[in-house]
This record gives sequence, C-alpha cells and structure tokens, in this order.
Amino acid sequence: MIAALFKFRGGVKPASHKDESTQAPIARAPLPPRLIVPLRQSAGGTPQPLVTAGQKVLKGERIGAPESDFSAAIHAPTSGKVLAVEPRLLPHPSGLAAPCVVIEPDGEERWIDRTSVSYASETPDVLRGLLRDAGIVGLGGATFPSHLKLKPGTSGRIGTLIINGAECEPWITCDDLLMRERADEIVSGIAILRHIASADRVLVGIEDNKPQAIAVLRAATAQSAGIEVMPVPTRYPAGGEKQLIRVLTGIEIPYGRFGTEFGVQCFNVGTACSVHRAVELGEPLVSRIVTLSGNVEHPGNFEVLVGTPIDELLKLVKPKADTDRFIMGGPMMGFTLPRTDLPVTKAANCILAASPALFPPQGPEMPCIRCGACTRACPAELQPHELYWFSRAKNFGKAQEYGIFDCIECGCCAYVCPSNIRLVDYYRFAKSSMRTLERDKAASDAARMRFELRNQREERDKAEKAARLAAKTAAGRQAVVAPAAPASTPATPETTVSLPPLDEAKKALIAAAIARAQAQKEGVQPKNIDNLTPEKQAEIREIESRRARVRELAKTPPEEPV
Repeated sequence: MIAALFKFRGGVKPASHKDESTQAPIARAPLPPRLIVPLRQSAGGTPQPLVTAGQKVLKGERIGAPESDFSAAIHAPTSGKVLAVEPRLLPHPSGLAAPCVVIEPDGEERWIDRTSVSYASETPDVLRGLLRDAGIVGLGGATFPSHLKLKPGTSGRIGTLIINGAECEPWITCDDLLMRERADEIVSGIAILRHIASADRVLVGIEDNKPQAIAVLRAATAQSAGIEVMPVPTRYPAGGEKQLIRVLTGIEIPYGRFGTEFGVQCFNVGTACSVHRAVELGEPLVSRIVTLSGNVEHPGNFEVLVGTPIDELLKLVKPKADTDRFIMGGPMMGFTLPRTDLPVTKAANCILAASPALFPPQGPEMPCIRCGACTRACPAELQPHELYWFSRAKNFGKAQEYGIFDCIECGCCAYVCPSNIRLVDYYRFAKSSMRTLERDKAASDAARMRFELRNQREERDKAEKAARLAAKTAAGRQAVVAPAAPASTPATPETTVSLPPLDEAKKALIAAAIARAQAQKEGVQPKNIDNLTPEKQAEIREIESRRARVRELAKTPPEEPV
C-alpha cells in the first residue's frame, strides 16, 4: 500500500546546483596535523571534559561526558596526544568561543575496544543510553540528541518513523551520496530506530530530483516489511522536519510541541547510518560526510573527522582566485564563516566557496511595499511582513502573538523579497532578544523569590526567639511569685512550693546570725558629729525624738473599731 502525499503551503524552487558535487564517490579526507574537537556539539548542555593536556587518547575514546540527559558524549576522532583543553572559536553565527579539546594525531588510528550489540535482545532504555554515550545526534543540521527523540510520547510509543532523505537545500549532496553508497547501513540503522520506537511503519522521504538514491534505497528495503520509500516533490524547504512530516502524514506539528506527542518522529539518513555504526560496530560518532562545493575546482563529498580545521579541507577542492568568502551550510540557511581555521562539527554538512559571480551581493535594503510575496512563500503560513515590522519596532509582544517562534528561518521570505530586506536577520534578532528577556525575567523572579524566602525565614526566626524569651520570662516570674503568695490564696499545683523542714541546729545558727547582725547594727556609732553647731545638734535631737515616737507607735497594738 503506497501512502498518499500531502502538501504544505509556500516554498520556493531555487537552482539546485547538485550535479557539481555528485560526479565522484565519497572520498576520505586525510588526517590533519591538529584536531580541534568542541565539547558542545549538540542541543543541550556542554559535556564535561574527561581528559587533560598531555594525556594519550585512542580513537573513539570518550573525552567529554554528557552533562545531563539532555546532551550527548564527545569522543576522540583519532588516536594521539591531547595538547590542550581550552576555549576556541566555533563555526557559529555568534562567533563565540567554547571549550575544545586539541588533539595531535599520532597517525596510527588506534581504536578503542569495540563491541557490537544485538539490539533485538536489548530494551529500548538500554539502547537509548547507548546512543547517548556514543554521541549520536541529528546530522541534518539541528544536532538534537537522538536518544531524546526516541523517548515515547503520551501514547507510549512512536507509531510512524520518518526518515529524511529529502536534502532540499541547494548545493548540498552529502545525504544523496550517502544513500547511493551506504544504503545497507542506513537500512540497518532504520531497523534499530524502529525497534527502539516500536514503530509500525517507516516512511523514507526523498526529493524526486534524486532518482539514483530512490532506486538504491528501494532495492535495499525490498525485503523489509513496513518500510516505504516515498519520492516527494522538489520544493524548498520540503526537507524541513515539520514540512516533511506534513507531506508524508498530513500531521501539522505546532511550535513548542514534539512529534512524539502525535505518534511520529523524524530522523536524518545520516543519523540512521551513525546509529548502525554505534550499535552494530561499536563505533561512536567521530566523523561525518561533508559537501565541499561552490567556487572550487574539484567539488565533491568527503568523510571528515570531527574537529578537522576547515582550511585543511579547502586544500582538497582548491577554491578559485575570485573566492571572497566561505559559507557553512547552504545558501538559504547557512552563514558566512569569519575565518577558515575553525573546526568541522557534527552540524557541518556543507562548506561553500562563494564569489561575486556565483553569489551576487544583495542589493541595498529598501522600504517594504507590502506586496505579499513573502506571505505566499512562507511554508509556516505566517505573515512575514507583519513580523518584520514588529521585530524592527521591538514590539516583541505582537511578534510573539503573530507566531514568530513558528518561523523555521528557511529564508524563503527573504529570497522572494523585491525590497532586498534581510527578513530572517530581523526574526533572529527578535527571537534572541525575547529569549534574553525571558532569561533575565527568570533570573529576576528567582532572585525575588530568594529574597522573599530569606525575609520569611528571618521573621520566623524572630518569632521563635520571641516566643522562647516570653516562655522563659513567664517561667521565671512564676517561680518568684509562687513562694510569696498570700496565705488566703488557695493552694494550686502551680503555686504550692514544698520546702524541706529545718532541724534545731540550723534554727540555732540562723538565730545566732540574726543576733550578731542586730548587735553590729546597734554598735555602729555615727561619724563626723564632732564640732557641730548648736542648731545642727538641736536638729539631730528632734529627728531622734521623732524616730523614738514612731518606734513606740509601732509597738502599740491598733485599737478595735467601735
């Protein structure tokens, strides 16, 4: 049963320029004198380095451990000596540096001990962990960790696997040559992915401008039930993951949602091949196929070790004299490299040499005339001209309301814009600004929460301290008041104080002490009374007379009331 094809709106048909690099088979790039291996080569966290300068490593040895489940391991592409673990510039639009392991090859290409795994007898969890530790990521350009894409969604399984062999970007032919020459390895990897996902069927989508690849893969899957090779119309960006899923299944996946939620998942043919090598041969991902084309004398496809400097590859194809820049990726979604000593990463599927004749410079940007060409070309069914105005005005709320995060940055809108507006650059600016604002807001919210929790903790400590002090004060007052309570007050368990009886010896000692104190008091004579004036003596006599009368009154019992 042949599956029906669906359509997606928009798209463009630029000149393919694929014949230039498909005239020769895949060649192996020579070993460079230095390898610069970035520790972060996938979406997610940065793996932690496992080696230090001066250490010897073998080919396939782990040099970076996954930081978390949302990343993949990094391995040494060859045997040799680690020269440094330090930040180096990466081939990325940001132009930022990141930690890299610099390896000096010894030329021996000594592998680690490799062990194959019988995937049919292993559980999906074990195989997902194996792919994570083997560094398997998406080789279509996004480098999303493959083991995460194989986790079942809400339905508990992935019913349909999509294998992406469309390769719609102009000039790029690495997947085309891979399908022609290594179809058996791709089919083996598909079987492993299918086993992990428990998929009922597999659809292999290939653009119809690759008849040789279609024929080879159909022959390789002839004996495999449930696998269909589906030619799809040649229209950029039919190779986009969401676009291909829509063409083959009719399922439209919105922004922020994943294919597993809809029972479908997509993998690149290069990823399937690397899955085969990781499971069946025990080889982690240390190389990939790279297209070298454009303004060069000998275009072609090469199997390149990860970490190979790009300028070493350019020597193989000999760029022409009028080459003015180099582009990583295709002309639609690629970016200009700031320099050529940057390393090849797992995301590097193509290096293009550009010249003014081959890639004419874009004209000056002119005002938007609202012609609607960008809207008709948008495969995500957005309104690019509205997104342009909101992004330019930094009205990020309206840009998000109009679905800017649904933009796949394919460049179709800029390709057809008669005003030469670099629309994708505006969208990238808006997206990065919004993500920065979200990060800042999250950091601010976290700081505010920490401050509030600290204040609550201090208030709680003050309240507890005050309660302890009050309880202590109340207990002290109770202990003082209880013995002095009047006799008429009824005894209670709280006020009754039991004193031990005194024996006769203690009573005698107390009486003697009281007598001594009284005698001492009576024996005290007033001082400084010499040479008193008659007036002062008379005043003293009057005071003593009053004291005597008070003492007499104190001894007289009070009269009974009448």
